Amino acid sequence: MGGDRAQPGAMILGVGGNLPARVVTNQDLTQWMETSDAWIVERTGIRARRWISEDTGASELAVPAVKQALERASARLEDVECIIFATLSPDHHFPGSGCFLQQHLGLPGIPALDVRNQCSGFLYGLSIADAWIRLGQYRRVLLVGAEIHSTGLDLSTAGRDVTCLFGDGAGALLLGPSEAGRGVLATRLHADGRYAKSLWIEAPNSRAVPARLTHAMLDEGKHFTRMNGRHVFTMAVSRMPEVIHEALSASGHELSELALFVPHQANQRITEAVAAQLGLPEEKVFSNIETIGNTTAASIPLALRDAEDQGRLKRGDLVVLASFGAGFTWAASVVRW
Repeated sequence: MGGDRAQPGAMILGVGGNLPARVVTNQDLTQWMETSDAWIVERTGIRARRWISEDTGASELAVPAVKQALERASARLEDVECIIFATLSPDHHFPGSGCFLQQHLGLPGIPALDVRNQCSGFLYGLSIADAWIRLGQYRRVLLVGAEIHSTGLDLSTAGRDVTCLFGDGAGALLLGPSEAGRGVLATRLHADGRYAKSLWIEAPNSRAVPARLTHAMLDEGKHFTRMNGRHVFTMAVSRMPEVIHEALSASGHELSELALFVPHQANQRITEAVAAQLGLPEEKVFSNIETIGNTTAASIPLALRDAEDQGRLKRGDLVVLASFGAGFTWAASVVRW
């Protein structure tokens, strides 16, 4: 979505976030696998991440993030007209986590949509929220990204390339009709399923006969994430600058006008490579991956919350959001804060 429309698009009214209390450092990981703080930092820029320490679903993790977003928007819970929930780690296989979140919030009857586009899920969800608001279908849309990775990681040396990356967390935005040129100016979305198996979880799956999950699958580790890290890095560094320029062009703005670039926090080395391609100085690039890791669909709203708290986002700033992840999928949004 993007460009000039008859109806105003979506504006961010409030942003919130929530992280589990448990801090897992790189040193902590050495009790399960052959690794070191230096090895992880060199490859990812990550020193710690947050993991849950008790029975908690992604929808429950999202509740404090939602309440913070509403508070910052000076809005009430009953103002929420619909929920869009982006996650790759739903509470259960079905129904969607959006329905569980609706139950936790006590909002029966409003629609709840789950978006399963992994690292790009939040920006895919933002495009949907923007479209609904432009159409006048809803005036207050709750957009959530929440992940619990820790319960699905391979805590052995074989899984260290993936395990060291991921953390748990939740972020939320309350969106409403834009005013005075603020809000979502343009969003561009892409996918290329030819590379779906470069970053995926094979099991459980509905293709398997006679059962979706077997002891053999578990023994072979097919329920753990598998990633071709070199391919992901190469494609991310190529596609993210492309889609950023595409979204900027659609919005009628140029890179030189940018106040802040907020990428999906996938890997600090990816962020640095993309920023270098764009020619952006460090002060125009936001990163919080060092202390919370990759929280997939939650990473952009958590970054926006932290950037606002640090005074790096001010009203009227031109901001670019971008992501790349499994699918492969990638996206960018241009937002006037």
